[in-house]
Amino acid sequence: MKPENLIKHFRTITRHRHAVIRNCGKAGILWQGLRHDLSKYTPAEFLPGVRYYQGTRSPNEQERDEKGYSAAWMHHKGRNRHHFEYWTDYSPKTRRIEPVKMPLRYVVEMFCDRVAASRIYGGKNYTDDAPLRYFLKGKATRRIHPETSAFLERLLRMLADRGEAYTFAWIRRYLATHNDY
Repeated sequence: MKPENLIKHFRTITRHRHAVIRNCGKAGILWQGLRHDLSKYTPAEFLPGVRYYQGTRSPNEQERDEKGYSAAWMHHKGRNRHHFEYWTDYSPKTRRIEPVKMPLRYVVEMFCDRVAASRIYGGKNYTDDAPLRYFLKGKATRRIHPETSAFLERLLRMLADRGEAYTFAWIRRYLATHNDY
């Protein structure tokens, strides 16, 4: 483990987390934002993050390349409800693990997370359509509940078409009047 990676990884995850907190505040779910991704600071996630840090992509990808899986990601997705991968369960009907519809507030947090990640990792090249483009790139192979996917895509398209101020204001109004999507 390179000592400089410790500082670089810490800065990256902290910058991202603070961007999500800001977005969650704009969306009206500040308390969720304050708790966002705290598991990234636990040894199970932080130490692999330092070990596999490259600065150009997620350390989880490098861990997968080396081990065939990412233990850090499995730990993370199992503790953070804003990841659609958390929302799977055994279906007695199909006898398979199937995606489950996410609660509204976690879909909004997932939106805030995706916007922040696109902004942090895109840097000066960020545009409001970047989160949508990233979402669409993986849509065909993503195992997510269809209603959750459709609502997230609706928010990402709104961001791309109408901008951040409009979209976060719309989300605040929606959360004030709806419990579901």
